[in-house]
Amino acid sequence: MAPALQSLELRVPPPAVVLIVATAMWGISVLAPQVALPAEERIAAAILIAAVAAGFGLTGNLAFRRVKTTVNPLHPERASTLVQSGVYRITRNPMYLALLLFLLAWAVFLSNAWTLPGPLAFLLYITRFQIVPEERALSARFGAAYTAYCTRVRRWL
Repeated sequence: MAPALQSLELRVPPPAVVLIVATAMWGISVLAPQVALPAEERIAAAILIAAVAAGFGLTGNLAFRRVKTTVNPLHPERASTLVQSGVYRITRNPMYLALLLFLLAWAVFLSNAWTLPGPLAFLLYITRFQIVPEERALSARFGAAYTAYCTRVRRWL
């Protein structure tokens, strides 16, 4: 792998990636024409998606805190426990899924088709530079238990 690409692994906090992508989405929405959707329906859909996102994010975070393992995404090697219960039976990455859904809600709120690549860009970046390196660290830390968990639960949904 190219050293420049590897240097991005576990370096940019995921919330910072979300802010960068969300800002870019807003900039695009200002420049490109909006899709004509009724404001009430658009806002209601955005709120619904954001509520689902908040549910995934909060339950994922609480599960980590309950077992007192790290929530710091830049240091997955510090994980003390492999969390496999609750929302972690549905997705291995509920907090990243929450961030993805927040970006989708933002795209719906902005009502601009040109913003839809934003969530996709986040998904691709976070998978390559955050999740894959985390998976390597967790595999090294938890071995066969983590491998078995990965066969049972999908990375996203």
